Amino acid sequence: MKKTTDTPADEEFAATCGRVWGVLVPARAGYLAGVSPHYDEVFHDVAQRTEHAGSLGKTDIAALVVWKRLSAQTRWVSALMSLPDAQVRSVTERAVTAVRDTALPPGEAARTGRGIIWELPGFRTGDALASAILTAAAPQRMAVYDQRVQHALDTLGLTLTHTPGRYGRYLQLLDDLLRHGGTQADGWTARDIDTALHWTGANPQPPATA
Repeated sequence: MKKTTDTPADEEFAATCGRVWGVLVPARAGYLAGVSPHYDEVFHDVAQRTEHAGSLGKTDIAALVVWKRLSAQTRWVSALMSLPDAQVRSVTERAVTAVRDTALPPGEAARTGRGIIWELPGFRTGDALASAILTAAAPQRMAVYDQRVQHALDTLGLTLTHTPGRYGRYLQLLDDLLRHGGTQADGWTARDIDTALHWTGANPQPPATA
């Protein structure tokens, strides 16, 4: 397991993993049962277009804004829409290449891709939309981050600070969970974990009583 400033000692993390997976598995089942199977169609359409085009344009980003239910009534949206689509694609193409680079561990690929997306208006702070773009670029490697995910991580005792480079550390954390998950992690991707975390953050369980 690669060490980062957010990575606990191996023994501590291994002990935490069993408890975390005990939450993730039923949470993933809850997500699949509780969310319409059609909800992610927009995301899958964008991912499919990105697979063929190798980049995302303004229409793709706009679709992901709706998918993430983010506000479009912001200055950054006006700034982004004012750019030529070719310029937007020139940036996202480099980000797509970065996150698909299997020579890099997921955390490093995520950090590189996030640094490239930073060049576009609206992506200097916050990782929700940026992570959606990068996940659409590499659905089998990347994962979506948002405040519900952060709340779930905090609840589970998994440290992810808000200091620069958060998205790369987030992917490293998910990769560590996959590596230490044993048979419970079989067939899971980082994206599967993010949906389980999102469900956990949106549906907090009451503390157990004696």
